[in-house]
Amino acid sequence: MFKGFSSGTLGLAFAAAVACPTFAEAQESKSGPLARQLTQLLDASKLESIAAADPAGGGFVAAIYVPGAQLLVVAGKFPTPDIGTYRIEKKEYRELYMDLMGGAVAGSRLVASDVSADGFAARPKRDVPPDSWERDSKTYVFEGSRKAKLSDELYDKAYNEADAEYARILSLLLNHAKPKGS
Repeated sequence: MFKGFSSGTLGLAFAAAVACPTFAEAQESKSGPLARQLTQLLDASKLESIAAADPAGGGFVAAIYVPGAQLLVVAGKFPTPDIGTYRIEKKEYRELYMDLMGGAVAGSRLVASDVSADGFAARPKRDVPPDSWERDSKTYVFEGSRKAKLSDELYDKAYNEADAEYARILSLLLNHAKPKGS
């Protein structure tokens, strides 16, 4: 027995540790509220795609929205930014999405698959496929640390980094989708 702990206290501590989800699972995602705002705006505008410049990264971001089902997002850079600028000026958002998927500079592309279009979840709801994130040819499927074969700490770190970057990208798309003057 551990010094200073009764068997009852130790049992309660063990039960609490087993019942508590990891940190990433317990908190609301940063991307959740932004994904919901963006999809509401896309629904209201009757748009199924949107794109924006990424001033911080020097590239572009684009999304395809499958209403009520999924938000597919890609970000990356082009050898010359004129491609992205032209597509945004012409409101050719779907085309920009496809250009980024196929022609982004190596190492600059990242891809998010947001199942349910409600932001990243650290662990999927029952009977819902998991969200995923691809960056630098590494793919993370958010279905829990056990299935990912990572420690809770490494899984939480990967999830939190992906969620923060996804939230940043969603903010760019949301700002571009908002009607001017609002």
